Amino acid sequence: MRVGWYINRLRSMEPAEVLHRLGEQRRRIASRRRDDGWERYASPQLQPVLRPLGDAALAATPEQRQAIAAAAQNTLGGQFSALGRTWPWRDRDRLFPPELWRLDPVTGRFWPGPEAHTFDIDFRHGGGRGDVKYVWEINRLQQLPPLGAHLLLAGDDQSRMAIEAAIDSWHSANPPFRGVCWASGIEVALRAISLIVTMDLVGDRLGAATRQQVGEILAASAYWLPRFPSRFSSANNHLVAELAGEYLIGLALGTESNAVRGALLAEARKQILADGAGAEQTPTYAAFTAELILLCAAAARQAGTPFPSPVEARLAAFANFVAWLSPAAGFGDNDEGRVLTLGDEPDYVRSVAAAIRGFLQMPGNAAAPHDFRALFFGRPSEPAPASHGLQTFTQGGLSVWRGEMNGRSIDLTFDHGPLGYLSIAAHGHADALSLTLCIDGEPVLVDPGTWLYGSGGVWRDWFRSTPAHNTLNIEGKSQSIIAGMFNWSHKAVAALVESEPGTHWKLRARHDGYRSRFGVVHQRTVTHQADGIVVTDQLLGGRRVAEVVFQLAAGLGTNRDGSTIIVLRGDEPLMTIRFPDAAVDIRAGGDAPGQGGWVSPRFGARQPAERIAWHGEVGEDGIKIHLAAIPPSQR
Repeated sequence: MRVGWYINRLRSMEPAEVLHRLGEQRRRIASRRRDDGWERYASPQLQPVLRPLGDAALAATPEQRQAIAAAAQNTLGGQFSALGRTWPWRDRDRLFPPELWRLDPVTGRFWPGPEAHTFDIDFRHGGGRGDVKYVWEINRLQQLPPLGAHLLLAGDDQSRMAIEAAIDSWHSANPPFRGVCWASGIEVALRAISLIVTMDLVGDRLGAATRQQVGEILAASAYWLPRFPSRFSSANNHLVAELAGEYLIGLALGTESNAVRGALLAEARKQILADGAGAEQTPTYAAFTAELILLCAAAARQAGTPFPSPVEARLAAFANFVAWLSPAAGFGDNDEGRVLTLGDEPDYVRSVAAAIRGFLQMPGNAAAPHDFRALFFGRPSEPAPASHGLQTFTQGGLSVWRGEMNGRSIDLTFDHGPLGYLSIAAHGHADALSLTLCIDGEPVLVDPGTWLYGSGGVWRDWFRSTPAHNTLNIEGKSQSIIAGMFNWSHKAVAALVESEPGTHWKLRARHDGYRSRFGVVHQRTVTHQADGIVVTDQLLGGRRVAEVVFQLAAGLGTNRDGSTIIVLRGDEPLMTIRFPDAAVDIRAGGDAPGQGGWVSPRFGARQPAERIAWHGEVGEDGIKIHLAAIPPSQR
């Protein structure tokens, strides 16, 4: 598996990247001379980065105060939950034992600690220890800013002692550059950001020893991050996080770099497209990227060197993009990465969009009253009218229709964008020409979700595959060919070829993912008609036996009447799906991928859900499938 991973990874690299990787390996070998303790990384006098944080926290609403207190009490009670898992409970008298930072909460096993140089640890192939994302998650120290806010609001000395204990424990258990917690730049950066925010909230209330430890961690991080940047095929959200970490650390240490600032501004324009969609083809990763840039923009404004208007325009475009998405819509990978968080937050994308609107004083819908991010960035200047009609995001490759059908509100998305970003398209799914559909704000036809990364195995492949998505597949094969957990050896190219606006709008797109293997191009036309939506699938260039899939959200059921499927929520009929004939199979769950439908509502969780699949021959004449909402009054 490891040999295959390296071979496939090399195939995705251009010659310049191969040379970069060789140089990186030399630096890794040389880095062993720098992992002999904290003495090399003297703590400087830390500078404030987000100066008005204390005042903002003191202005928290009652709902925000309650949410902050709840998050703080979870931490003080020895509880930590993330990625669909809860860590073993810890006693209040020993909240942060040194082994906590190495524990996998799923397997119960421990990753290597200070006895191992960080680059000697194979975190991609964990050897049975589990998915490294879990051990990294708690090491981001994102539980500290809520503790800091609670300390400010409630004057709770327990919160102060917990912050000091956590920092002391982490500092002692993770000397530079030993153990798994230094192995990935994005983790180094997010941890540094958590410490900077915490210090800006309550640094003056923490002891001198704690402030020194934070300074040493930041100094070591400042040395480490620029030595091992995510470049070339890896230059996705990881690079944004690393640059954001470098930029904010530079402000904290008084060593701000114009080169780092310039690189961060350039990535903002690369990874948030002009129409607001994310280049990685996933709204949650776009939100994560936008939140990192937004935090840096706030710091730059406080420093008197605000980011230029083109970068703020990209943030505004992302907020406008989100306004067209249903809260229940999602596609591509989602690992629940956050920058500022109280913990579990199901509406993350809209919270970041509201934070952007607050920071830029744009009109728009505010986030929830308890939203933590609003403390840092403010709230939108005024409400904005809801978006309706047909909207196409050309660069992002997504069309959205928001309208009415038979007395119900409909949110439909049609994906005609690229597989993902850069040569490996790490977080993309093979979902070209797929649909999602929400009725009355609730998901009905859904993207299956993510499930797991490193420990996902064959299920990781299934959740990214074409047969798991609401589109056409041939012989159960994906349009793009998977070549690793975050890599593809062949990428389908999709394009929107026709768009007719109006009451009875029409969209037509195609992709070439099956041309080299099956000699055909998949073309899908989606048309809004008086009695519903018609989906027409064609295979241009020949005839093939194909499967057309509609994956239902968890908890929905079906009734069947010949070639018509009625979708129900409980005993309430929501919509009909009428196929050209009765060659339809409906299954949920199964012991192996492909036996039935599965959805992953969040990272690390999966549920069986009915998967509707039509089988038959498809050619240039095409097949038509009719979707229609059922009026609420009908039973």
